[in-house]
Amino acid sequence: MLKLGQKVIIISDLFEQNLPIGEYGYIIAYDRNADNAFDYVVRVPKAGRNFYVPAEDIELEEVLLQLEAERVEREALIDYALATHNEELFRRVMNGDEADAPEESANEAQSREDFIRQVNLKAWI
Repeated sequence: MLKLGQKVIIISDLFEQNLPIGEYGYIIAYDRNADNAFDYVVRVPKAGRNFYVPAEDIELEEVLLQLEAERVEREALIDYALATHNEELFRRVMNGDEADAPEESANEAQSREDFIRQVNLKAWI
């Protein structure tokens, strides 16, 4: 459960109540009514209004910033691996840092041109 006064960002609008998606707001109250689908009351300063929102419609700003940083880091690693033709780094980033599967080690080594052709083919798909 989020704390009062925490900065959140509205990420969706499940009940189609014209929430300002992408705007930030502050949690000003909990809605403890068991008959209600909404969990929080959020004050959105830019809109100058309070909104009743379910927990799925909002996310902490820190969490979204962390997810964005991870996404940018991953894209930078992919770009670097492609620019330097580093097949091992590319596979590690694309497979989520998993160890090479036994079936891949059984295959013969792939040439540099085959690797580039495979990457270009996946880029078109």
